[in-house]
Amino acid sequence: MIRAKIVGAGGYGGVGITELLLRHPQAQITCLVSLSDVGLLMSEVYPHLTGFCDTKILAPDDSKALEPADVVFFATPDGVGQEFARAELAKGAKVIDYSGDFRFDNTNDYAEYARRIKRDPVHKAPELLPESVYGLPELRRTQYRKATRLVGNPGCFAMSCLLGLAPAVKHKLVDLTSLICDCKTAVSGAGKKPNAQFHYPARYDQMNAYRLAGHQHTIEVERDLSLLAGKPVQVTFTAQVVPMCRGIMSCLYGTLRDGITPQQVQEAYREFNKDNVFVRLFDRNAAIGTVHVRGTNYCNLTVDVDERTRRLRVVSHIDNLMKGQASNALQNMNLLFSLPETTGLDQAGQYP
Repeated sequence: MIRAKIVGAGGYGGVGITELLLRHPQAQITCLVSLSDVGLLMSEVYPHLTGFCDTKILAPDDSKALEPADVVFFATPDGVGQEFARAELAKGAKVIDYSGDFRFDNTNDYAEYARRIKRDPVHKAPELLPESVYGLPELRRTQYRKATRLVGNPGCFAMSCLLGLAPAVKHKLVDLTSLICDCKTAVSGAGKKPNAQFHYPARYDQMNAYRLAGHQHTIEVERDLSLLAGKPVQVTFTAQVVPMCRGIMSCLYGTLRDGITPQQVQEAYREFNKDNVFVRLFDRNAAIGTVHVRGTNYCNLTVDVDERTRRLRVVSHIDNLMKGQASNALQNMNLLFSLPETTGLDQAGQYP
């Protein structure tokens, strides 16, 4: 069995990976660590886990929290993983970090990311960056090796945009100067910690755009699209928050190149995703939305061409707490331990 430690167990990302690991046939949770809720049982913090995870939450400096594990999930904010991952790796663990700490393989990209979120741009473990793998299996699957031991989980917006635009860029369907990402996320994307902007009276019936000067996830989107295109790619990116619990809907646009037909678009998306079991393709007539990926590792893509304007239109739906966070982390764990990617994840969501 794979022994799993979860750091940041008390947050939404922590409880998400806890729920998934409880259903995983080849993993067991051996340690839960958090700065909050120390001494409480996980089932006391999250009563729906009563009888399923009655494990005590430990402080980071507890001797039991320092014991080795096979995999360590850092379901923590930016800055935590880069401070403590080195010690876990030294004990033989594989590390999967939810934050932006290991999404970049060089200090320059990390510094730009850190500046956008107003953090110290100096990385505390720069020697680890070159060995980190950007944890988007559908694009980076070939980079996972038996020796891989460090993965940076993508940002949730980046996940939804890259899965939606990658086929169009790879197959040269669109004018690369015309790409637009119009993205809406649910309130849970802000995390569990109370915030005045997400207090119920402030959020009810309120939707707004934010970080228009430069969202940090744009760096990931432009980097991977540039790798696919073989030249620099920039996108117009707008992030918005809407008054719902979970889910991301990204409406993605690009002007078709001359001669590209709607049939070629559909064929390119099918070809690109032939091995991506967690990407499902739909046409314009499918009545799908965020509810249809809720609680799953799936990304649902509506792929359409507006023939009047010759514009590609892709609508990407993910659960921000799952494919945008915890379930993608579990997919990464499966790859790191040479298990089928679907292990513990091949399940439908709940409806309604």
